[in-house]
Amino acid sequence: MDHVTVRWAGNRQFIGWDRAGHGVVMDATPEFKGEGTGVRPIELVLYGLAGCTAMDVVSILEKKRQDVTGVTVEVQGTRREDEYPKIYTDIHLEYVVTGHGVSAEAVRRAIELSEEKYCSVGGMLVGTVTFSSSFRVEEAPVPGGGVRS
Repeated sequence: MDHVTVRWAGNRQFIGWDRAGHGVVMDATPEFKGEGTGVRPIELVLYGLAGCTAMDVVSILEKKRQDVTGVTVEVQGTRREDEYPKIYTDIHLEYVVTGHGVSAEAVRRAIELSEEKYCSVGGMLVGTVTFSSSFRVEEAPVPGGGVRS
């Protein structure tokens, strides 16, 4: 069973930590009586989604023996403004996979498997959020300059 603790630190700031001691600071923006010293709690959903799917993509690409040197996921979430709760209605993920000779088809399939089968965070949001994604593969420079042929 997963377990985290969140404690109020004053104003709208809260400190959270897990059993291993990993921490996160959450805060509201000044317009909502916060100081902007931490992540807004709703943004943690985007962090969680990006981390979950990125871990899946790396794992799947490793199993496909792709020479991946980096993965970045940019996530944009659009929230409804007309009613409460102001949940995300649309989320777009853009994956940038860097490596040597990485197959675009392998990346496409890894993302598909993560989004449709493996990512637990995304799975919890299905039916509530409209997802879209895009990706690009960039050739990594080889040590000493240049790119591999």
